Amino acid sequence: MTTLDLARLQFSSTTLFHFLFVPVSIGLSLFLAILQTLAYRTGQPVYTRLLGLWSKIFLIVFAVGVVTGIVQEFQFGMNWSAYSRYVGDVFGAPLAIEGLAAFFVESTFLGLWMFGRDRLSPRVHTACIWMVALGTMASAYFILAANSWMQHPVGYEIDPVTGQARMNDVVAVLTQNTALFAFGHTILAAWVTAGMVVVGISAWYLRKGRETELAKRALKIALPVTCAAAIGTSLVGHFNGQLMTDQQPMKMAAAEALWETEQPAGLSVFATGDFTRNPGGTNHNITIPHLLSIIATNSWDGKVEGIDEIQARYEREYGEGDYVPIVGLTYWTFRAMIGLGIAMILLTAVGLWLARRGRLEISRRWQWLAIAGIALPFLANSAGWLFTEMGRQPWVVFGLLRTEDAISPNVSSAEVAITLIGFSAVYAVLAAIAVWLIRRAVHAGPPESPDDAQPTKTTDDIALAY
Repeated sequence: MTTLDLARLQFSSTTLFHFLFVPVSIGLSLFLAILQTLAYRTGQPVYTRLLGLWSKIFLIVFAVGVVTGIVQEFQFGMNWSAYSRYVGDVFGAPLAIEGLAAFFVESTFLGLWMFGRDRLSPRVHTACIWMVALGTMASAYFILAANSWMQHPVGYEIDPVTGQARMNDVVAVLTQNTALFAFGHTILAAWVTAGMVVVGISAWYLRKGRETELAKRALKIALPVTCAAAIGTSLVGHFNGQLMTDQQPMKMAAAEALWETEQPAGLSVFATGDFTRNPGGTNHNITIPHLLSIIATNSWDGKVEGIDEIQARYEREYGEGDYVPIVGLTYWTFRAMIGLGIAMILLTAVGLWLARRGRLEISRRWQWLAIAGIALPFLANSAGWLFTEMGRQPWVVFGLLRTEDAISPNVSSAEVAITLIGFSAVYAVLAAIAVWLIRRAVHAGPPESPDDAQPTKTTDDIALAY
């Protein structure tokens, strides 16, 4: 493998691992805020006991997410220095805001919440966890603004002397529609991820006949929020797809295995092709007439560009080259993301129906599906990330910088391979520790009394905060 191949593999593997934990921490912070608000307003011990369980899991996830996120940013200097030099003036701004402002707010109020139970008034203590939830979302927004600039660069100019990108409109960078849609889609997906974790673990308690009242109370909160967020994710994703069709038509064409421009265009349900990067066509393709035109253009007879036409246009605009991503990967990750989203909507909707009929506690089949369903959002998030980033190739910054030109010139393939192996080993250990700690917390169950529910009461959880 070349240095470029290894650097891409390293960044994708570390990012995918990091993104297993980030959505959970974003979503669980909201769940904790809801639990503490209910505990504060009602005084019922059930919410305080639930808070004791889920705060432990949140701290584990948050700690691993912080550690893995630091490694991600190091790679911009290690393996992608050409990229950092070219776009650092633009890309670095939202990252700096996230690190110095959003994450500072998030971590500060997390510390106040953890250690301030006996020192702050109940109202201020509750406000602290809400600030943590808002801080996690603010951090996500600035990271997504940086990534959205890579997808759709705005608010910049090219320095005539250095040939590098320079920011000239920070408001455009932070408020462009690509960032706004990406934020809505990601935050809703984070709520779904945490919600499915809560639903699955609560179903496990029901199946084991343990803490059934607490499990039903958690499900009463998590099921409607998760179902609504899953539907919202799909709706925002639909509008995000229309925006993508306008800004990155090649990604949409590859996602639909559409080589020839069609008007009207049918939606591909299932297609097969030769196992190559760009097979040039499909062997079999089952489509629903007009549906892609409706989805992409809101028109019954809307025109959707095909891969071949876009490739020819890009060659005229950007010069000779292959501007087609790996079609099979783009096609199937797009469908995996959508299919898994539909599965989560159905699973939570059935759960709501069973809860309404008072049958959640006795429906063994749904309980088993809910436990297995914990994996669904993680698979969907990973598929969505792969689709978003791989579908943009060969660009690292769309229309400005190709991935092959962004690599560090003085880094060898051996050096990248060594760090890849090292990161993989460290991440495997982190994953094992995180799974063991979460499993131990779940098996231990909620604290027996409200007085034991505060996470700072145990040295284990204090250590996890660091």
